[in-house]
Amino acid sequence: MADPVVLPRQRPPGSPRRPSGRLAAYRALLGAQARSQAAYRTSFVVDLVGNVGATVFDVVTVLVIFGVTRELGGFTLREALVMVGLSTAAFAIADLLVGNVERLPRYVRTGLFDAVLLRPLGALPQLLLMDLPLRKVSRVVFGVGVLAVAVGSAGIDWTPGRVALMIIAPLAGVVFFGSVFVATATVSFYWTESGELANSITYGGKDFTSYPATVYDGWFRAAFAYGMGFAFVSYQPALALLGRADPLGLPAWAGWAAPAVALVAAALAAAAWRVGVRHYRSTGS
Repeated sequence: MADPVVLPRQRPPGSPRRPSGRLAAYRALLGAQARSQAAYRTSFVVDLVGNVGATVFDVVTVLVIFGVTRELGGFTLREALVMVGLSTAAFAIADLLVGNVERLPRYVRTGLFDAVLLRPLGALPQLLLMDLPLRKVSRVVFGVGVLAVAVGSAGIDWTPGRVALMIIAPLAGVVFFGSVFVATATVSFYWTESGELANSITYGGKDFTSYPATVYDGWFRAAFAYGMGFAFVSYQPALALLGRADPLGLPAWAGWAAPAVALVAAALAAAAWRVGVRHYRSTGS
């Protein structure tokens, strides 16, 4: 059993906040979770190995498709793998850090969210740290490995700008996917059975970004790629890294717009969270 987490006392009204105290509480929450999940080492190792499966399947699916065709949406296997690597690495990190917010519907439905709000800590950081799934670290390692192999074999003409984009684009993808996790979770403040709707956007968006946007068509591509911004997770940054013009006609600078799109997504998610928390009504239990 994890060691008990000691949270700071409720501060008196009007007294200044103590950031160091809050950081200590967050570290205590994270430390307790780490000790709890690693207490049974064999089980933890099995979980680590088992969690790679879904990510491996995403990559294998692309390889199988290229087993019967030389190009997919006008891109070769090496070019498509750059997109897969960007998507896989960004989603795996976001899922590790923020994916736990998917538990929010259960917290709202059972009233556990009341206890979260009563503590003198931010509600969202508490939700993310209360049950951080460390077993998903293996997905992160695999995803980053796929990205490293993909960009190393794609024959990219490296320039200082592309090196910077190679660092910034996956981080922007993490922020973007994390924002999607938070924004879709806030629907549970209004509709507690919204889990499938949220999953269709988060995991559906992840699958969308694993392939070139050119394989999709019509309103579906317009909605997911540019209406929701998923094209800026992997497709547009990959075009900029590969030095390819966009077959869909967007200008070259679109490949460098991933950080700006991620910041917009983060701002929208933050606003949705604040409005949702204000809308929340206690269960009274």
